[in-house]
Amino acid sequence: QVQLVESGGGLAQPGGSLRLSCAASGFTFRTSAMSWARQAPGKGLEWVSGITADGSDIYYAGSVKGRFTISRDNAKNTLTLQMNSLKPEDTALYFCLKAWGARGLRGQGTQVTVSS
Repeated sequence: QVQLVESGGGLAQPGGSLRLSCAASGFTFRTSAMSWARQAPGKGLEWVSGITADGSDIYYAGSVKGRFTISRDNAKNTLTLQMNSLKPEDTALYFCLKAWGARGLRGQGTQVTVSS
């Protein structure tokens, strides 16, 4: 079955960096668009970034553009989100999704907390 396992979350200071990874299995990763979404306490799920199967098209939410970078390794079935210049408002549970958008199969999530 489809499995998406996120890792790399944790506590970071404002201005710091974190690198999230998603290990995918149970489906043909190289033909699937993938996304990252996040849910902050008391808020809905927000689509953060998406990447098409071949990496030719990438989406970033305005709130993260210029700070976050999505990438994928189709040989290793891995999706990555490099997060730089983190802000307290980036604090959320981050999900990896098999989707173009915030609706689709997703993992359990990894918590990112940005605080001094």
